[in-house]
Amino acid sequence: QSESLVVCDVDEDLVKKLKEFRFRKETNNAAIIMKIDKDKQLVILEEEHEDISPDDLKDELPERQPRFIIYSYKYQHDDGRVSYPLCFIFSSPAGKKGGVLRVSARARHHSVVNAGVSCRVFEIRNTEDLTEEWLREKLCF
Repeated sequence: QSESLVVCDVDEDLVKKLKEFRFRKETNNAAIIMKIDKDKQLVILEEEHEDISPDDLKDELPERQPRFIIYSYKYQHDDGRVSYPLCFIFSSPAGKKGGVLRVSARARHHSVVNAGVSCRVFEIRNTEDLTEEWLREKLCF
């Protein structure tokens, strides 16, 4: 029961990296994948990706372990405008033990707030759901 009360902090270096990512100048899709270090009760950087599609991103996610993803998505509108919505995607695989998911849900909220990153927040239960079509639908494009 006490496990559900754990709130993970976010690694200080990761907080800096997230702030830099928020103001990045590159114009391609990019992602930061984070995970929880259970021993340290800390959200840490796992991987960074440049020029990665949602379909390729899903291949980088473990099927049975929760991950947090900050994703900068390049979207070309019909009228020629380009926007770069920032998304926070929480991958919480179905069938995972409840205690870990509770910790992850709390860490998810804390990591977004602590990092000062304002973005759209989405959750997936199956990594296969992370597709370009799913993301466009979630972003209302």
